[in-house]
Amino acid sequence: MAGEAQIDMRELHWLLDIVQCLDVGVLVMDRNFRVEVWNSFMENHSGLGADQVQGRSLFQLFPEIDRVWLERKVGTVLRLGTRAFSLWQQRPYLLRFETYRPITGQADFMYQNLTIMPLAAAGREVEHVCLMIYDVTEAAEAQLRQAP
Repeated sequence: MAGEAQIDMRELHWLLDIVQCLDVGVLVMDRNFRVEVWNSFMENHSGLGADQVQGRSLFQLFPEIDRVWLERKVGTVLRLGTRAFSLWQQRPYLLRFETYRPITGQADFMYQNLTIMPLAAAGREVEHVCLMIYDVTEAAEAQLRQAP
């Protein structure tokens, strides 16, 4: 049993390393929108470290978020236990991050696609959600350049 727990801890560390290195924003929050996981993508683009956001309300951290819209989306994920999505064409961003291509890019902000995933506890109840934020600025700029 102790050997299994040690292996599980090693695997947990690998998974945490992977989450930190993804070029995708990973944010886990509870039913009350309190942040529990905040990866390095989120740190780099928000300017806020994990220690600054952990346990705080996402709406307190980012009051510009459309609260009614996000509460509705997350509520559906929590009730149904299925993923939800938002594309940049529907809503250009969840969090207004600056683009990191100030010379070559034309956008004033980072266009984002969003996936909201339910995270079930051991008892199978969904108590947390994971928001994955994808930077799709290049694709959005290309599509907007082609628009009439």
